[in-house]
Amino acid sequence: MQPSHSKTIFFVGLILAASGVVSPAVALAGGIAFGFTVEHPFRLESHSLAKLLLQASVVALGFGMNLKQVVHAGRSGFFYTAISISAAMLLGLLFGSLLKVAGKASFLISAGTAICGGSAIAAISPITGADEQEISVSMGTIFLLNSVALIIFPVIGHALHLSQNQFGLWSALAIHDTSSVVGAAAKYGNQALVVGTTVKLARALWIVPVSLLAAAYMARSAGSRSRARVRVPWFIFLFCVAAAASTYLPRFAAQYGALNHLGKAGLTATLFLIGTSLSKDTLRQVGVRPFLQGVTLWIIVAGASLAAIYCNCISI
Repeated sequence: MQPSHSKTIFFVGLILAASGVVSPAVALAGGIAFGFTVEHPFRLESHSLAKLLLQASVVALGFGMNLKQVVHAGRSGFFYTAISISAAMLLGLLFGSLLKVAGKASFLISAGTAICGGSAIAAISPITGADEQEISVSMGTIFLLNSVALIIFPVIGHALHLSQNQFGLWSALAIHDTSSVVGAAAKYGNQALVVGTTVKLARALWIVPVSLLAAAYMARSAGSRSRARVRVPWFIFLFCVAAAASTYLPRFAAQYGALNHLGKAGLTATLFLIGTSLSKDTLRQVGVRPFLQGVTLWIIVAGASLAAIYCNCISI
């Protein structure tokens, strides 16, 4: 296919996703179909745009939420988040060692599964000194599993008759990236979206302490006192500001509704962009061992959290 044709298809797909004409699941499926059948004309630009658009969309979604609900969900989910992150990191590193996953990819896959997918990998990889191949393998593994989760989680939730709160909590604990959590929760219901987004964003804040620990470990192992830069996910705080405005300045409700609608449209466009990043080359690049590590860890995290939620051992 000629480059001009692939560019046209890409822009048409992106416009359709952003317009709200198609659902988040359809946008993701369309992006994956594009990635597997067409040579991506804007691969690097698409990745950067997806990251920026995701953050802006999450902030915009905050205008449709009540700060009191946000604080309650974040506080209730803190303990579950701390336990699940610690367990996922330890299990991930164990599986990586058993499967002999080379280099620092094992640590990045574990961090991506434990915290918040690609955002965690992007924040931690410079600290660990991971090379481009290790980052690509880790990102590819996480993106593949994100795509699967976005499609199958709502199906499982409906089959088990999970409540809105149960599904939102499960999505936040078991799906890697914030975009996929929001996409799956939005498809399930508004309350699931509130719980899922809030707990996931609270989870994303763990990037900071995990990054600090990784920096301290790398500095110690290298015998260096140099300090690595830790990236703080500032968009999470802007999300809370947006929720506070929505709660305590109700006279701008019409404007908040418009911004919230833009956030949902931006999220759908983000999912299309994420889908286009998957390709046959991605599958080949990931390899069997890192993929097995990611799948095994994900199944255990998703299964254990679902069982705990379904049996009412944990709740929001």
